[in-house]
Amino acid sequence: MLAWSRKREDVVGLKAPKKEKRVKKENRTQPPVEAPYVAPKPKLAVKSIPDKTVEIFDGMTLLELSKRTGAYISALQDILADLGEKVESEFDSISIDLAELIAMELGVNTRRMHTGVGTMEPRPAVVTVMGHVDHGKTSLLDALRQTSVAAKEAGGITQHIGAFVVEMPSGASITFLDTPGHAAFSAMRARGAAVTDIVVLVVAADDGVMPQTLEAMSHAKAANVPIVVAINKCDKSGADPERVRIQLGSEGLLLEDMGGDVQVIEISAVAKSGLDKLEEALFLQAEMMDLKARTDGPAQAFVVEARVDRGRGPLATAIVKSGTLVSGQHIVVGAEWGRIRSLRDTSGKITESAKPAMPIEIEGLRGLPMAGDDIVVVDSEERARMLSQGRKKKQEKDRLRKIDENMEDDIDTPEGTPERVEMPIIVKADVQGSVQAVTDALRSLNSAQVFVNVVHVGVGPISQHDIDLAQACGAYIVGFNIRSPPIAITQAATRANLKILQHKIIYHLLEEMGRLIVEKAPGTAETQISGEAEVLNIFELKGRSKSKGPDIKIAGCRITDGHFSKSGTMRLLRSGETVFEGPCASLKREKQDAETVDKGNDCGLVIQDCDDFQVGDVVQCLEQVIRKPKFISTQSGSVRIEC
Repeated sequence: MLAWSRKREDVVGLKAPKKEKRVKKENRTQPPVEAPYVAPKPKLAVKSIPDKTVEIFDGMTLLELSKRTGAYISALQDILADLGEKVESEFDSISIDLAELIAMELGVNTRRMHTGVGTMEPRPAVVTVMGHVDHGKTSLLDALRQTSVAAKEAGGITQHIGAFVVEMPSGASITFLDTPGHAAFSAMRARGAAVTDIVVLVVAADDGVMPQTLEAMSHAKAANVPIVVAINKCDKSGADPERVRIQLGSEGLLLEDMGGDVQVIEISAVAKSGLDKLEEALFLQAEMMDLKARTDGPAQAFVVEARVDRGRGPLATAIVKSGTLVSGQHIVVGAEWGRIRSLRDTSGKITESAKPAMPIEIEGLRGLPMAGDDIVVVDSEERARMLSQGRKKKQEKDRLRKIDENMEDDIDTPEGTPERVEMPIIVKADVQGSVQAVTDALRSLNSAQVFVNVVHVGVGPISQHDIDLAQACGAYIVGFNIRSPPIAITQAATRANLKILQHKIIYHLLEEMGRLIVEKAPGTAETQISGEAEVLNIFELKGRSKSKGPDIKIAGCRITDGHFSKSGTMRLLRSGETVFEGPCASLKREKQDAETVDKGNDCGLVIQDCDDFQVGDVVQCLEQVIRKPKFISTQSGSVRIEC
């Protein structure tokens, strides 16, 4: 039986399996109790490079986009799948809109590169008129187009860009841009230089080269744009064109008279003299440049100005750079989108299409774009909406990142710095370009003591919403070049104790804001010497009772400079060195307690815990004063707060 049982065990399949002890497996998904939980790091799709900008173009492959952004191809394909697009191979081409959407998802900035393939045709020159404030830029254009623009501008000073076409007697046309000359509008001048072909630099013969003249020269040089100098006001008695030539030459401008290539024309906008020579110079410069642009295919345009019309909604003034902009197309302008409802030329007439170098007014946008935005034509409403949403999301991310950076800077500030007060401001203006310029000018008034926080900007008149917002955050309301608010709005602001500042000239606006900032600044506490006195005699009070206190020494002094105050701190000097410093215990004049003693008077002085007086010592009275910052305005129009 034993042998049979052993043999049975050797038979395969008859051996019963041994019962093993069941062990409960540990749940590995839960973090251990002893160690802190560390979340797994997500796999980055792109290398984090701050402010990285890649160039994209129509028809680029997925592989090329992967190389430029530094992202994996699989990550790009996942983004395309989320967008509802399917690209099977990495060598398949994608549209420029898809490339931008992918880059925005990756957090990478893009620059659109437009192809110049197409029918190239001659186009008019885009001429920007630049120069210092009140040197006659608008008057020159007024003389060229025989209309009165300068009379409509506040104080005869251009507040925003005007784009229009001037028909010359020869039959040709030139597109002109008029830019402001004030220091606050440097960004608007830079926009004008970015879209222009030729810069006309207007310099007054009686005033010479000024700060904005030099700034306009630098903008033109940065944009690599040729300059034609127009010396204006040559009919005035104090005109000296030769001095202007020498000044321009000393600033590095190579004039024709000095062997260079910059043409100089002497004109008078008021007397309308020399305008034909200026016209010839502009045509000669344009002919040398051989200006051509692509006329077929989707348009590429540039926003010069934007405003809100009560009946027509957001309107954008733009200049077409290439292609043809057609009414009815879907466009993306910056972070806004829309379908072109109508196009109007400079005379206000509706047109079906716009050719290169033609300024037009676009109607039909869903929101107000920023001046300087590019206009992109897209295939469908869905694509326009996706691009707009992606750009808005990226702008919000950038805004929050800047706020975080500013908060980190505030944390890093040393303890000794004075307290910084916030000054919230709401800015409303007539056009988008003026909103930007006024906002930049107000932010330039930031100082170590007052932080100018522009909480809201908008185009159009002051509304009840602005009053409610200002009441919530205690903001000042700044209205620039807009009509006066209704009585109901003014009364609501008065009841809420809000201040509304309305101006049509930016000089006056910045001056008033500067005064308000100085008033709001907490100032810095400083110790200054308010007076000096000489010790002439010493009196001792001895044998006082315990209730009256111990013996004291009184210094009989004569005030030699300034005044003495009982609330001040006294400093005792002997041979120029400080012996003691402490608060004033008693100050008397003619046996009467005195709060202040002026120069030339005698007084009795007791310094707390000090009895080391000697005849001939000098006593100084120290007072704490609050020094406010100063508002400084220069002749060139630039302003700043000096702490």
